[in-house]
Amino acid sequence: MDRSFVVQLDGYRVTTAEIFYWMPDHQHILQSFIWQNIDLAPKFPNLTRFLEFWQENIQAKVHRVQVSNALFVKPATFRFAGNLYQVH
Repeated sequence: MDRSFVVQLDGYRVTTAEIFYWMPDHQHILQSFIWQNIDLAPKFPNLTRFLEFWQENIQAKVHRVQVSNALFVKPATFRFAGNLYQVH
């Protein structure tokens, strides 16, 4: 069995975090960084390790972090097309 599928069944999800931060030399500009990885909700150990690394090694001061995640394995979804166009 594919290892990535097993990981999905163990509760891992695609996790995206938007990290808002200030650089010491540009404190008036709020910047953002997008981080995306597979992580285990709700504790997010990979994101936690990344933020600890950030705090220890990067001079930027974190303002806030927005986290979202989505299940890998979920029921199939479909929807009907609203319009049909023919292109020659």
